[in-house]
Amino acid sequence: MKLLLKFNLVFLLIFAAGLAATGHVSWTLLEKNAKAETAEGARLLMDTALAARRYTSTQINPLLETQMKYAFLPQSVPAYSATEVFADLFKKHTEYGYKEAVLNPTNPRNRAVDWETDIVTQFRGNKESKEIVGERDTPTGRSFYVARPLQIGDQKCLYCHSTVDAAPKTLLDRYGSANGFGWALNEIIGAQIISVPTRVPLDRANQAFKAFMTSVAMVFVVIGLMLNLMLWAMVIRPVSNLSKFADRVSLGELDIPEFKRTSNDEIGVLARSIGRMRTSMVQAMKMLES
Repeated sequence: MKLLLKFNLVFLLIFAAGLAATGHVSWTLLEKNAKAETAEGARLLMDTALAARRYTSTQINPLLETQMKYAFLPQSVPAYSATEVFADLFKKHTEYGYKEAVLNPTNPRNRAVDWETDIVTQFRGNKESKEIVGERDTPTGRSFYVARPLQIGDQKCLYCHSTVDAAPKTLLDRYGSANGFGWALNEIIGAQIISVPTRVPLDRANQAFKAFMTSVAMVFVVIGLMLNLMLWAMVIRPVSNLSKFADRVSLGELDIPEFKRTSNDEIGVLARSIGRMRTSMVQAMKMLES
């Protein structure tokens, strides 16, 4: 097996090991960063929902007070406003989901399902917790979510949700008296949840991973080619020429030109050693002839 072939086999083994290690580390980091980026995007959407709720509560609600005496307008409810805004937004960004999951909601569409109830229960059990981030299995695959507690922090909210007797008649006419009552100040009644399939951050990580690994592979290929050229120019070619020179000397061709190599590397030292051996053989032959 020739030296260049041996070198390339060793280089391929190193290349494979390096590529595997680089791939493992880079995928782990890219996946982590993609999920972190998705979580930050979810938090931004959560803050947007809170802004929509505050806008409705402070600016829209006062404008609808007169109409509310004759008919209950859901547009005056902060939760309704935020849900409608995101429902329109998610028509374009279908991968995201938003829900104000409530244990005992006035509007049935806000009722928490099993896994949402678990999140609300966690918030109710630990009122110091301000956010829960996690993943869950769904019929369409894994889903990533960010949740924050919904807590009654304003006495005005209890106007519609304390008791059936205190609630506006227009509210009862629209939603009935079965749900959405018995809330208390500072009580955690639900959770805001932004969800997104994990394939979204994983697809981003996969795209970046493919681009990165392709670049790394190309760099390794270029390095391999450069090393092959350097090995051929600095080792293979001079060793081959030196081998041919030594072979001719061994066959008795003592009148061939001297092999010249002025470098101080190992090949240069070997060349000078073979040159001295040739000179010694020439002198020995002359002594025998005389």
